[in-house]
Amino acid sequence: MTAQTTSGGDAAIIENKAQLIEWLEAGCKPRDSWRVGTEHEKFPFFTDTLRPVPYDGERSIRALLAGLRACHADWEPIMEGDCIIGLLDTAGGGCITLEPAGQFELSGAPLANIHQTCTEVHTHFSHLRTVADPLGIGFLGIGASPLWTRDETPVMP
Repeated sequence: MTAQTTSGGDAAIIENKAQLIEWLEAGCKPRDSWRVGTEHEKFPFFTDTLRPVPYDGERSIRALLAGLRACHADWEPIMEGDCIIGLLDTAGGGCITLEPAGQFELSGAPLANIHQTCTEVHTHFSHLRTVADPLGIGFLGIGASPLWTRDETPVMP
């Protein structure tokens, strides 16, 4: 059994499936307010050595973020002290952030359908390639590195 909290603060016991369904449905947004959001993580790596990309340096995470920002006037930096750790798309919503091991994460805007998220992801990859290709940086779109040990993995600010 599950306790259900009412507006008065008393806990009512959910005793059957119908009550559970009713309780869950009461918390749902109306169908016309439903949205889809994309989260896509990828590890940057050097295409010549297949090694992970460090935060600082000429070919780095910082350089990728600075390059993306320079290409898009409506992207604002997300800072931690003097370190850029992400970009906020002020025009379209969504952002690019860093995960602890340097993964780039697209946190997409809330969109109406999967077709719009597909376009958003393709646009994101196009922007990344524009900046990353000249730096010799590629991306591995999986949840964990199959090659790098923990000691070889850079730590982000």
